[in-house]
Amino acid sequence: MAAVTSSAVAIPSFTGLKAGATPAKVSSNVKVAATPSSKFSVKASLKDVGVAVAATAASAILASNAMAVEVLLGGDDGSLAFVPNSFSVASGEKIVFKNNAGFPHNVVFDEDEIPGGVDASKISMPEEDLLNAPGETYAVTLTAKGTYTFYCSPHQGAGMVGKVTVN
Repeated sequence: MAAVTSSAVAIPSFTGLKAGATPAKVSSNVKVAATPSSKFSVKASLKDVGVAVAATAASAILASNAMAVEVLLGGDDGSLAFVPNSFSVASGEKIVFKNNAGFPHNVVFDEDEIPGGVDASKISMPEEDLLNAPGETYAVTLTAKGTYTFYCSPHQGAGMVGKVTVN
């Protein structure tokens, strides 16, 4: 088993590889060498480090755009509500509706209160379909900008209505 110590991993000059043993070439800019005492040293150019930092930042930005907003169906206190009942998302961001309490529930978008050109039947659950168990989910991704009103058909009369704004 190789042991790594702070003295074994050093990047003091960002140029070339200096180690006691013959280096094994990994790529044109990064070299790794193992010494008989199971220590190793990795050195990279400043350009390589910058590219890695930029790639990591780009991955984080892309991952944040793919993140989902979770909306609970039914409050922790047993209330018949969407939690939160009003929120905003970016265009293309996934919304996950998750059964929490007071089920069965569903998610239906009001065809009269969504942006023009959007087909409510394509973004809604069928009214006869219900989420019947804790943790069951329904997910939707909205791309047209505007305000959408949605409801739970079994509990709409009790005020289980919500609104999402897509920016």
